[in-house]
Amino acid sequence: MAVTVDPLLPLSLLEAVRTIDLPTGELETEFVHELRNKRLGLSDTVFAQIKRYADAVKRKQRPQADEAIALAKLIGRRPDAEDVFREAGRFLARQSYQTISPFTRRMMLSLPAIIARPIALRHVRRITKRYVAGAIRRVGSTILLEVRDSVTLDAAPRLAGCTYYESVLRELMQLLVGGVGAVDQVRCASRGEGTCEWRAEWRPIGAGRR
Repeated sequence: MAVTVDPLLPLSLLEAVRTIDLPTGELETEFVHELRNKRLGLSDTVFAQIKRYADAVKRKQRPQADEAIALAKLIGRRPDAEDVFREAGRFLARQSYQTISPFTRRMMLSLPAIIARPIALRHVRRITKRYVAGAIRRVGSTILLEVRDSVTLDAAPRLAGCTYYESVLRELMQLLVGGVGAVDQVRCASRGEGTCEWRAEWRPIGAGRR
């Protein structure tokens, strides 16, 4: 049976390409037609694929993992690959965060840590399992995200693809608890360590009660 991924994953990669490649200044905007020929994110092909994956998200249709891996490798050839992967991680985290009810989101940020953190932990477990096939566990004051089958593994030089999952975890923690301490990669399959693993500190900003 072919391995599949949640459609939000490849969608996040394409949305990040589009975001990074969008013209930013008036001069660039004037030459948007010329830019379409130079920037992948402005191409009709990318727009069509974004629509395709957005529809798949609505219909809960899971594409094959090979599609996401191919997209990651395509991004990995860009000189700004790390920026694109970081933006993609933020996009996935923000979109998946919206699946939590507004009431629960407010509650996690307002309740004392002894109540809020277990709720946040349940949601980060659910989100990472569904959207990036990751496993979350808590070790003391840190959260560990393990990904056994990374779609961005070896997608770019100098492990730039690993920043995708780091960015997902960082943004999720920021959204769920109002802040995050250091986020580090502690294991990498590319280094022969079996799986990829990232560690984040529970350390909300400006919230001493936690």
